[in-house]
Amino acid sequence: MSSPPAKIRKEETKNNGQNVAEVEEDVNQVAVQAIDSVQSEIDALNEQASEEILKVEQKYNKLRKPHFDKRAKMIEKIPHFWVTTFLHHPQVSMLLDEQDEEALQYLTKVEVQEFEDIKSGYKILFHFKPNNPYFENEVIHKEFHLNDSGDPSSQSSAIKWKPGMDLTKRNTAVQQKGMAQKRPHTDSESFFCWFNDHTDAGADELGEVIKDDIWPNPLQYFLIPDGKDEGDEDSEAGDLDDIAEYGEEDDDEDDDEDDDEDDEGEEGLEDFEGEGDEEDVPEEDEDEEGDA
Repeated sequence: MSSPPAKIRKEETKNNGQNVAEVEEDVNQVAVQAIDSVQSEIDALNEQASEEILKVEQKYNKLRKPHFDKRAKMIEKIPHFWVTTFLHHPQVSMLLDEQDEEALQYLTKVEVQEFEDIKSGYKILFHFKPNNPYFENEVIHKEFHLNDSGDPSSQSSAIKWKPGMDLTKRNTAVQQKGMAQKRPHTDSESFFCWFNDHTDAGADELGEVIKDDIWPNPLQYFLIPDGKDEGDEDSEAGDLDDIAEYGEEDDDEDDDEDDDEDDEGEEGLEDFEGEGDEEDVPEEDEDEEGDA
């Protein structure tokens, strides 16, 4: 009796001497090359889209500028507009103490200027009144740059502090005057230290907040009512509790009124029954008189 044929193993050669594993590897390689070719086409389209989006942004930045200028003139008519806006912003307000707030009372204009090549960076300018008692500059700025390799950097104008008024030095005469700090910093740094801080330009949160959140629509923060905080939620919850309690009291009063009405109704029935008995007696008397 002949033995059964041996099973063909996957390692056995097929397709002109190649084994199955080699064939699968070749197929995968061809597929990867095809996907890579398609991906290159997608990347080219993305780059083209970025260039066109950049042109659109540049176009609309020019269209927006006269509106920003018009808005700035209107804002200058409102006293302390910008410091109020900063104090109402949940992130920026945490960076301000009372001395910073006093200095920002002289702030008349905030401006964000994007460079012609938007991808290369932007500039933030703060305009102050000429009679600012803290420093001589009427304009201080900080700008952010991205070089061709994408490395971020920043630079700013030097603040020319008046004698004894440098808020970036906490041991100055201003602090020694005993001014209370109602919003103290944990690190005791002034808001104005931001202009001299160039350690991590690529992660400058304050610059991004001013550029992307406050600058497009500062009115939304200026109009926030004073004292609007988490405590208001508690008060609202308290109001709801009061309303609920008030509703329960009304229900109790209604129940009491219903009980009173029921009592009055029973008394009315008793009166009605009593009145009926009184009316029956005279009729019987009349009958007796008639019989007599």
